[in-house]
Amino acid sequence: MGVMLAQARQVRRGVVGVPIGRPPAVDGQWGSGEGEPISLVLLGDSTAAGLGVERSEQTLGVLVAVGLARLARRPVRLTSVAVIGAESGHLGDQVVRALAAEPAVAIIMIGGNDVTHRISTSVSAGHLAQAVRQLRAAGVEVVVGTCPDLGTIEPIPPPLRWAARRLSRRLAAVQTIATVEAGGRTVSIGSILGPEFAADPRLMFAEDRFHPSAAGYAAAAAAILPSVASALGLAAEEEPQPSRREGVLPVALAAAEAVEESGTEVAAAQVAGRDRGPRGRWALLRHRRPASTEPLTATPASTEPVTATPASTEPVTATPGAAPAATPEPTG
Repeated sequence: MGVMLAQARQVRRGVVGVPIGRPPAVDGQWGSGEGEPISLVLLGDSTAAGLGVERSEQTLGVLVAVGLARLARRPVRLTSVAVIGAESGHLGDQVVRALAAEPAVAIIMIGGNDVTHRISTSVSAGHLAQAVRQLRAAGVEVVVGTCPDLGTIEPIPPPLRWAARRLSRRLAAVQTIATVEAGGRTVSIGSILGPEFAADPRLMFAEDRFHPSAAGYAAAAAAILPSVASALGLAAEEEPQPSRREGVLPVALAAAEAVEESGTEVAAAQVAGRDRGPRGRWALLRHRRPASTEPLTATPASTEPVTATPASTEPVTATPGAAPAATPEPTG
């Protein structure tokens, strides 16, 4: 424990995670087509905001918006209420702002700061579940990108790296259970920002060595887009494939499976007309293919400037829950 505390102090002194610049502005209309734009909102932390890249078209939100517009053949109006440094406890305020955009679908990316700030998983999951319930009560579809694997951050040394991996994976599983119980669906992000990042960290990480690069955001967007499309009824649903380890499981087992493979979606399901079985709520686990084989590239809906508001950089505060092992504390 003493070694990890010393390592955490070293990391906090600037080894990793010091934001460079501000996230690009993303608010506006993206894609093209006929009909009313689909309203998409982004909630969460700096990953949702797109910190780490220089251009709007490189952010997760814009990449998903453009991909969704291609599938729907309608433009997408993107609104970001994500805040740099946000924890799950700050989602309540973001939900209020998100609902003002009258969204059809919301993407939530949260959890990394909960781990680094040592918020208990039960407290974090409770805040996330409340946010999902509020959005679902307003008729909004919700897709949650679960906590990334912080153990892949290259400058963090063992044993702190091992603790970060264990805690972030635990939170991702608990987030999955909480989200499905509240009526949303999840996509496992930890393993997307895991093996791929570990294999080529210079490509997948931004200059600050903590946030994703353009390639990293593209990988996450490719995993999230199929679930967003499915939530809106824009994707043809195939039968689960047992050969791909897809199927209906108790949600706790599905959550445990999801943290093991990138892009795994978990959503509520029924068995014989029942939501629950002897081991809790039923959940459908899918390993979705990308919704489009075209590269995820982004172009605004017109040549006119896109009206945009940067993600907030206002400081945020929260009351921590129980404190597990010390982990690095980034400012994103």
